[in-house]
Amino acid sequence: MSPFWHSVNEPTLAQGDLLPACLIPTFDPGYGHGRDVEEVPVAEADLVVVTQSCDLKAQKVSLVALCPIYSLPEFEEANPKYAAKGMWEQVRKGRVEGLHLLASPTEPDSNRCALAVDFGQIFSLPLQYLMRHAEETGPRWRLDSPFLEHFSQAFARFFMRVGLPTSIPSFK
Repeated sequence: MSPFWHSVNEPTLAQGDLLPACLIPTFDPGYGHGRDVEEVPVAEADLVVVTQSCDLKAQKVSLVALCPIYSLPEFEEANPKYAAKGMWEQVRKGRVEGLHLLASPTEPDSNRCALAVDFGQIFSLPLQYLMRHAEETGPRWRLDSPFLEHFSQAFARFFMRVGLPTSIPSFK
């Protein structure tokens, strides 16, 4: 099997970089009501970069778009319906809106070690924070071509979909 990932150890970022343990803001549902100044708690999440590599390289962005990435058991714990037989096969085939599977960087031949990317959640974090975090993390994984382009295409498809109020009737 072709490798999906390669290891990098540099502060530069690229689309498809896996960044473990990033700090993300977690807003309380009542945030912004009743107080002028509020603290925003943070949580840690493993994220994958979705911002285009060319924009990152040229530092054309101050905020980087990232999506959470989970092991299958982690995702199933939070979303029990995905533990049902056949659900991950539907995701693998691209039939589940907003989810994308990537092979494990260390065990690409094991589908149970695959990683699930949730395109339904997008975080924007400062470029400088992420570059510093990447450098402090040390070696990390970067998605290889053509898997990077497939990932990027899946992300784009999620956002370019159009719901029509009606369609041409089915052929019978």
